Amino acid sequence: MSDSSSRPVRVRFAPSPTGSLHIGGLRTALFNWLFARHNGGKFILRIEDTDQKRYDPDALRSLTEALRWAGLDWDEGPEVGGDYGPYVQSERLEFYQRYAQQLLDEGKAYRCYCTSERLQQVNKEKEARKETPGYDRHCRNLSPQQLAENESNGLKSVVRFKMPLDGQTIVNDIVRGEVVFENVGQQDSVLLKSDGFPTYHLAHVVDDHLMEISHVMRAIEWLPSAPLHIQLWQSFGWEMPFYAHLPVMLNPNGGGKMSKRKPPRDKAGNIIPVMVHDYIAKGYLPEALDNFLANIGWSFGDEREVFTMAEAIERFDLTHINPANSAFPVEKLDWLNGVYIREMPVEELARRLREPLEKAGFEVNVDILLKVTPLVQTRIKTLNDVVEMSGFFFREEFVPAPREQLIPKKMDAAKTREALELACAHLTKLENFDHEHMEAEMRALAEELGLKVGDLFSALRSAVTGQVISTPLFQSMEIIGKEESLRRIQQAVESLG
Repeated sequence: MSDSSSRPVRVRFAPSPTGSLHIGGLRTALFNWLFARHNGGKFILRIEDTDQKRYDPDALRSLTEALRWAGLDWDEGPEVGGDYGPYVQSERLEFYQRYAQQLLDEGKAYRCYCTSERLQQVNKEKEARKETPGYDRHCRNLSPQQLAENESNGLKSVVRFKMPLDGQTIVNDIVRGEVVFENVGQQDSVLLKSDGFPTYHLAHVVDDHLMEISHVMRAIEWLPSAPLHIQLWQSFGWEMPFYAHLPVMLNPNGGGKMSKRKPPRDKAGNIIPVMVHDYIAKGYLPEALDNFLANIGWSFGDEREVFTMAEAIERFDLTHINPANSAFPVEKLDWLNGVYIREMPVEELARRLREPLEKAGFEVNVDILLKVTPLVQTRIKTLNDVVEMSGFFFREEFVPAPREQLIPKKMDAAKTREALELACAHLTKLENFDHEHMEAEMRALAEELGLKVGDLFSALRSAVTGQVISTPLFQSMEIIGKEESLRRIQQAVESLG
């Protein structure tokens, strides 16, 4: 099937507000957004909150925050409005009830009065007979007298769809081609629950029709339900959208799809986040995460892995989506994030580094941050790395390194003390306290003392920064200043005495 149509392109991302946005959900949203932007169409955000048992009142804010952080702006939906609203399903119940009644009136659906206890018993009996579990269509052919009796007795009912009992349902999928299902294996699924709320099956078909959705891109998990949805479209006599079922992102170490219930781990055994807010909190850039997700299941072409979303919009085509499920290569995300950090203008990177530093409790001096940023830019993989590498610049009071940290592995306290004392003397005499002169002077001193350059630099680093790992030593000292640097070295000498 082609992904082209004479209809205006209107696509939707329709998450359920049951928690934070899953990384797989963000990729689905991204593909929809790219397709809409490529075709000059509309990207619609619709909130499917009909599962009231799992509804989380804070989830909508969390979802919209994550989408905005990723740069996925929506043309219609909550906070934006539009001509096809409301865009929250719990505010659209009258539509679902009206169309469920239409199916009942036309004999294409029926009321089911079976209790949950009966349904459980049916499944137990089927299991004992080694049959596929599912509803036995007990209420499909109730007589008008039986229906009237049930209603007069006040029995609660759901509305079920009458699936064809024979023949085939063919799903034409842009990504997977023609997928054929035997109707004999399908269920009479619930369309409207006893509380008047629809299930996903009815709600999304009604909404996609009323909102004039042209293409539906959703996870492959929905493909087994597609025959029901196709039959619903045909029962209403509505023009169907094109369907594209997207591949799953798999755990990098095997074991199925990325799941928050069983968090995946990387090669080192570290937990890989599955929620978008975790990636935000860990200091990943939205540009890098978008680029990374676009690479999972879709090919930009030219074997390019690094590209902007503007470039992706230019090329995005549903026929370039690979139907095979793909592993989640988290190491590549770290690499990509580093690429974007290195290519970012210093002023912009400094602006973004400020937040993790302030979250760590530092009061950030902007002038110092602008000097520090070029030093960390080639050395960090995430924004949060700046805290460990350069937090010492922003402490209210210097925290000296413990005595044992000052002493290199192949030196003792006395030798380290002597080296630092001489280093302090040599640095004091320097007229130009810039990193080039400092480094040349200290290399000469190491040779004079018969020390390895790395050992002397290690002792100086611990003395001046209080850390084993930091930004480049002499450039750091240049920012800290001559007087404060010498004071810290002298402090280290005294601690070794």
